[in-house]
Amino acid sequence: MSLILLAPMEGLLDHSLRDALTLVGGIDRCVTEFIRVTDRLLPDRVFLRVMPELLNGSRTAAGVPVRAQLLGSEPAVLADNAARLAELGAEGVDLNFGCPAKCVNRHRGGAVLLDEPELVGEIVATVRRAVPSGVPVSAKMRLGNRDEDTMLDVARAIAEAGASELVVHGRTKLQGYKPPAYWDRIAHIRAAVPALPVVANGEVWTVDDAQRCRAESGTQALMLGRGMVADPGLALAIRGQADPMADPHAGWRRVPPLLARYWQRVALHVDARHRAGRIKQWLNLLRRRFPEAQALYERIRTVNDTREVEALLFGAAQTRPA
Repeated sequence: MSLILLAPMEGLLDHSLRDALTLVGGIDRCVTEFIRVTDRLLPDRVFLRVMPELLNGSRTAAGVPVRAQLLGSEPAVLADNAARLAELGAEGVDLNFGCPAKCVNRHRGGAVLLDEPELVGEIVATVRRAVPSGVPVSAKMRLGNRDEDTMLDVARAIAEAGASELVVHGRTKLQGYKPPAYWDRIAHIRAAVPALPVVANGEVWTVDDAQRCRAESGTQALMLGRGMVADPGLALAIRGQADPMADPHAGWRRVPPLLARYWQRVALHVDARHRAGRIKQWLNLLRRRFPEAQALYERIRTVNDTREVEALLFGAAQTRPA
């Protein structure tokens, strides 16, 4: 399958950026940032804050489905929250077994659960039973916590528990986000769970990366994160479709309007003192691909006043190269 998913990125790739990136095209489905579940059923406002697409049929403005991601270690409580998300109309529920953040891992969440394959399986099975059969339950994992010793056991537990799909980030928690991603290990997981669709994730920045990832992992399905944020046309390029951003200079014309749209949405839910940081984060990645992003980043790097940021962004959005 040639499925291409958009990954979440805590603090950057939220619903505002999902909105902008899915307008470009090429993405089949998105996943929200994790919703942390501890010991109770969360109020609806928490789900809606992370996933306002619930008010739009679990779709972005471009019509791309969005799946809610839950993170926690208590099967029954996760199941209660998954059931409520299903009632609210979530396209599906994704379970996070891959987050490497220390603040999450300290509270027995994310990638540390990869040391407990039986618990991972219990979580998936309990959530699967709690939601209607038509609501997919998927999972995301890394190659392991500190090493790969439990990698295949975790994958088998997820498959046997009834998951519909497994995304594998090709690094352990200990390896973090440091290159390379070990795509060949994903092939071992695919061999261990042949009936479960597997999606490869990690270090796909270019079309060449995507081709090598597919070859080494043995799956055509990809999840794009930082690579898609750095190059909003990447999914289209991987598909071999007409990419409006194929030429870095001509493609830049599409970016400022996306930045302006993103800023407008960020202004609705992010405190004024943090808004400039969001746009700088995106520009910092965009400058890997677009020379003009480097210039705009340098102009905006020390600016924190929202009115000054808006003047720079909306000025760029109105500029068209000759």
